[in-house]
Amino acid sequence: MIILGIETSCDETAAAVVKDGQTVLSNVIASSQEMHAKTGGIIPEQAAREQIKSIIPVIEQAISKAKLWDVTQHVPQHTTHNTPSIDAIAVTVGPGLIGSLLIGVETARTLSWAWNKPLIPVNHLIGHLYANWIDNTPSLPAVALVVSGGHTDIVLMKNHKEIEWLGGTRDDAAGECFDKCARLLDLGFPGGPAIAKAAKSHKSRVTSHQIRLPRPLLDEKSFDFSFSGLKTAVLREVDRWKKPVLAYEIQEAITDVLVQKTLKAVKHHKVDTLLVAGGVAANSRLKEKFELEIGHWKLDINLHVPPPKLCTDNAIMIASAAFFNNKPIPWEEVSTNPSLTITQ
Repeated sequence: MIILGIETSCDETAAAVVKDGQTVLSNVIASSQEMHAKTGGIIPEQAAREQIKSIIPVIEQAISKAKLWDVTQHVPQHTTHNTPSIDAIAVTVGPGLIGSLLIGVETARTLSWAWNKPLIPVNHLIGHLYANWIDNTPSLPAVALVVSGGHTDIVLMKNHKEIEWLGGTRDDAAGECFDKCARLLDLGFPGGPAIAKAAKSHKSRVTSHQIRLPRPLLDEKSFDFSFSGLKTAVLREVDRWKKPVLAYEIQEAITDVLVQKTLKAVKHHKVDTLLVAGGVAANSRLKEKFELEIGHWKLDINLHVPPPKLCTDNAIMIASAAFFNNKPIPWEEVSTNPSLTITQ
């Protein structure tokens, strides 16, 4: 089954073609990140305006790279009158920025009608999980950590149809904390990569007497997170320490909490598969800590973390999620839900 995926939940405009949920035939992303870096964060209206410009060219390129235009039709390739050789269209319907989501959804609805193709709505957070299925087949059930700029959730993925929420952030998400702390340190946007870069320059000089920031809720039995207090602690210390020192400790504090909480969930539910997904999953220190702690705790589990290019927003994961959760609905009934949660 060949699915065209469309993703426009935030500042990326992405389209991809994926076969049978695991084989990538094409992947095209137009990002406005450079523009947002100048303002220190994403301005929704600007993101949406850029996506309006990019959405059709990105979809055309994805189909062309996959070589799926029907050359037997005597019409120009890049028009709605020429139907590509796909079986379905998948689109992110939420969560995300309402203006951005509307661009992807309305485009997908139009193409579904024009090409007479089934339309499969996809939850963006569920989509992140399926980045782990590209050229890979994780076993289920699994505990999964979805960690990004706006969301931090631990779920029990029992099968492709049933997901149970175990815990999540009570305030700031981990990625949001990275962004806000990077702004306090004047390191730039996006905050995760900026802090990781600064932390790497300091790592070799860390000693035991250096600053130690709080690890919020680490000792609680719940699988919930809270990162707003960590941000406040950084604000108190920002004038007392050099940027690399604080950046290193910020990264250590956030990743410590993510790893410990998630592995507690793995032990509690006695699964042998751990999935990590979302933009923060691209942080190499997070993956390194998971590997170290799995060895330290002597856990017999398989850790799955997508390559960095599949951790950030992309349409590959949306097409993959649609394949494994193939529930098309009439294009007239597909709508956006910017407040969608991972279990809706």
